Amino acid sequence: MTEKEKMIAGLTYQAWDTELTEERQTAKALCFQLNQTCPTQKEIRIAIIQQLLNSCDDAWVESPFNCDYGYNIKTGTGFYANHGCTILDGAPITIGNNCLLAPGVVISTAGHPLDPIERASGDEFAKAITIGNDVWLGANVTVCPGATIGNNVVVGAGSVVTKDLPDNAVCVGSPAKPIRYLDM
Repeated sequence: MTEKEKMIAGLTYQAWDTELTEERQTAKALCFQLNQTCPTQKEIRIAIIQQLLNSCDDAWVESPFNCDYGYNIKTGTGFYANHGCTILDGAPITIGNNCLLAPGVVISTAGHPLDPIERASGDEFAKAITIGNDVWLGANVTVCPGATIGNNVVVGAGSVVTKDLPDNAVCVGSPAKPIRYLDM
């Protein structure tokens, strides 16, 4: 398997592989373009977003925005990412319809081995993240590798999602836990 195939499959891989490094540089160049484009230049921004992300036509991303690859981020209709969002997409990230990311949200599929020798060797892993429909992630929420967030979930500001969250829940804390359920 190539390092890219290992990465997408959730296996340990070498992030500094030539192919992966080139793909990250391409995504970073597109993020730079997006982040330097005037907010009033809507058509240019939409074209860059569509080139960068695997998204629906109406996805909107405020600057600054950063991601690793872009092609592993699949968004549904009505996706909105507010200022300062970072998405590390070594593994697939699937985001449902009508999802809102408040300022400073971090969604990270990337992780590193606990063993310092393995970590120093450049080993890395990525675990897929799934976010359901009609989800709102509050300001500065962090979603960790492998988490699944159900439909109609609100995650309160500053929370850290380390494990799966059920449908129709308001979740807060570190780690994020349901504190109430919505009547849906």
